[in-house]
Amino acid sequence: MAAVAVLALLLLLAWGSPRAAGQKRKEMVLSEKVNQLMEWASKRSVIRMNGDKFRRLVKAPPRNYSVIVMFTALQPHRQCVVCKQADEEYQILANSWRYSSAFTNKIFFAMVDFDEGSDVFQMLNMNSAPTFINFPAKGKPKRGDTYELQVRGFAAEQLARWVADRTDVNIRVIRPPNYAGPLMLGLLLAVIGGLVYLRGSNLDFLYNKTGWAFAALCFVLAMTSGQMWNHIRGPPYAHKNPHTGQVNYIHGSSQAQFVAETHIVLLFNGGVTLGMVLLHEAATSDMDVGKRKIMCVVGIGLVVVFFSWLLSVFRSKYHGYPYRYGFA
Repeated sequence: MAAVAVLALLLLLAWGSPRAAGQKRKEMVLSEKVNQLMEWASKRSVIRMNGDKFRRLVKAPPRNYSVIVMFTALQPHRQCVVCKQADEEYQILANSWRYSSAFTNKIFFAMVDFDEGSDVFQMLNMNSAPTFINFPAKGKPKRGDTYELQVRGFAAEQLARWVADRTDVNIRVIRPPNYAGPLMLGLLLAVIGGLVYLRGSNLDFLYNKTGWAFAALCFVLAMTSGQMWNHIRGPPYAHKNPHTGQVNYIHGSSQAQFVAETHIVLLFNGGVTLGMVLLHEAATSDMDVGKRKIMCVVGIGLVVVFFSWLLSVFRSKYHGYPYRYGFA
């Protein structure tokens, strides 16, 4: 019986020793990976990765940390304007986390440029940039781990909400000081003050209805075209298909828009408004009949053309809308 017990003990030790060694080796590998990432993160908030680094530190187990990776194409010959804009917001987010008092090794921010890691793009079957993917601490990325750039835009605040949703890490976005707003306000106040000083004896220009109407019209056109949405969401200016090179200025969904789309809608609304103003002047002015007819024809033409284009944009975003006006 004693011999049987000794034999069982030896078998148990022989079985447990490789498992313990494997576990210890796994912990050592994980510790080395975390230390390496922490060292790089201390020097640069966004860690640049090539194919080897990505496979070793992001794809290969073991891993007890999440990695947010931006797949991009920043080289000038790629001509990816959206990539540069998204990179600026991504850097703001990563810096906000790096210099936060809550900074830990639970999450890291990385970047894979196409010219430095094209093999990674091929491995993931990725054909567009920029793309943000969260590689969780456990398991493979799920559907929600790919950021919906076309819907949410790439503003740092939107990225932070997505990161909090996927990793439970809340990042307070801290933007560097932007003095453009105060400078423009100061310039506007200086201009107004100068006008008041120069024309202190005659302030009739402050009661000019045409000036105030034009200012109000500009404000209304800017707001109805979606400028506030752009300011909040930070969408890309346009989208370039990496395969065909075709540039889309109108977003195909009613849930999102491009900055260029805002400018187009603003132009169309302005054209319709100008046509209505000309029609009003043709009906109420004291000019001779010939000039009023010309203003009427031009006004009708502007309304028909620009309203038709405006409706075509609406049809392209709300698929299945059955009505059209003028031409598609």
